[in-house]
Amino acid sequence: MSAKIKTPKPAVSFTETTAFPAFGKFEMPKFEMPKFDIPTMEVPAAFRDFAEKGIAQAKGNYENVKAAAEEATDTLEETYSTASKGMSEYGLKMIEASRTNTNASFDFATQLFGVKSLSEVVELTTAHARKQFEAFTAQGKELTSIAQTVATKTAEPIKDSVSKVFSKVA
Repeated sequence: MSAKIKTPKPAVSFTETTAFPAFGKFEMPKFEMPKFDIPTMEVPAAFRDFAEKGIAQAKGNYENVKAAAEEATDTLEETYSTASKGMSEYGLKMIEASRTNTNASFDFATQLFGVKSLSEVVELTTAHARKQFEAFTAQGKELTSIAQTVATKTAEPIKDSVSKVFSKVA
């Protein structure tokens, strides 16, 4: 024998008309949204002209700001590109100088192994020190020149941009 499970029915269902056992029938009150008439009003011509002029001026200002922002972006792109190329050149020159100095040090060490007297050591060391001092001086001048060139080329677009801005303002 199988038992049937009965699901209880809700005691009250909420429809427009619902019967409550204790109170009888209940109807939901009808509610209508009140209708308000919005008065039509003529905007004065002076106010309309003032608003139109304000909008035109705002559009003009926006165009000016947009043009200035695009110009600034172009300037920054050019500046970063120039700085990147210059720093790359500077880095390559540093690597070249390091390689040259390292090779000179290995050559000096190799020559020291072949020395037979103390006077040869002093002579060899003095010659190496003089040659390295000259090399360091030349490398320093070259690196300084590259750094100055990079700084000048990097600053030029910024200087030109600032000059343009001040000439527009003046």
